[in-house]
Amino acid sequence: MSKLQSPEYAKMSHASALSVGLMRGRMYRGAVNRCVNLLVHYPEGCSANCAYCGLARKRPGSYAEKSFIHVEWPLYSMDVIIDAINQAPSYVQRTCISMITNGKCRGHTLEMTRRLARETRLPVSILISPTILKAQDLRDMKVCGADKIGVAIDLATPELFDKYRGKGVLGPHKWETYWKIAEIGMEVFGKGNVGAHLMVGMGETEEEMTSIMDRLWEMGIDNHLFSFFAEEGSRLADRPQPPWPSYLRIQLARYLIEEGLVRYGDMGFDAAGRIVDFGISPQRLDAIIAPGTPFMTTGCLGPDGKVACNRPFGNCLPDIKQWNYPYLLNQEEIDLIREHIFQTEA
Repeated sequence: MSKLQSPEYAKMSHASALSVGLMRGRMYRGAVNRCVNLLVHYPEGCSANCAYCGLARKRPGSYAEKSFIHVEWPLYSMDVIIDAINQAPSYVQRTCISMITNGKCRGHTLEMTRRLARETRLPVSILISPTILKAQDLRDMKVCGADKIGVAIDLATPELFDKYRGKGVLGPHKWETYWKIAEIGMEVFGKGNVGAHLMVGMGETEEEMTSIMDRLWEMGIDNHLFSFFAEEGSRLADRPQPPWPSYLRIQLARYLIEEGLVRYGDMGFDAAGRIVDFGISPQRLDAIIAPGTPFMTTGCLGPDGKVACNRPFGNCLPDIKQWNYPYLLNQEEIDLIREHIFQTEA
């Protein structure tokens, strides 16, 4: 078995490798990846089988050949990674370690966190794998230097979670486990330091997604929104992205909730669960849409108070119409959003 595995090695996203100078290239509209996204790596891979994930156990091909979020994840030694982080441009504001569902990952993630916290200038987040964790593991993560964690709840209802991550795909994950670990995470890391990944386009209604965003915000957990974006060769390879207007409405609802402007109960929904009333005047709503901020990527913040984990083009191809904008929007993009956001079809 290859010795090129964690904790001595980790995979790094293509965009991160560009940002820290380990690969050459440029991104659309001058986008930059402000977070060094690392992935714990073992030749045997992940034991989970999530229907939409490029790393799923039953996706065809060897684990080494599998992609994640549509991009190449080159493997580097931690020595090379740490050296690159220490020479990275000032816009790089955070490092995030993504765990996989593999029993070895618990201890190795702690080792990697400890090294990064001790040997680099950047704060460290961990996208955790709740299925293999206990409360003490979260406390150990904080002691080792992590200041934030993310929990990939992904699905908006327990039924959808079970269908795509649990029994429906012979996977190990349980809805209750994820929420319990999220609650413990709040106890350990505190408000503003726990984020939940939510993915739009898996069969939920806008009302269901808005409800879960409101529930998380009530707990003190930030909402980090994604759009479904099919991985080639995965079980859901032929599934389309959610309608763009629907995703825009959910992004706007998240922004209003997290800015303390409205709550789920203030909003109105039609018979299909689409948002038809944001609970705020049209004039004020238009002023909120105007700068485009609600439609930018949400993720863990850096020391500068801005989103560091901005995952450029992680859930759509570069275009004027994007499901998450990794940069400040221009007027053409804002006008396009205004044109489409209240449409009931893509």
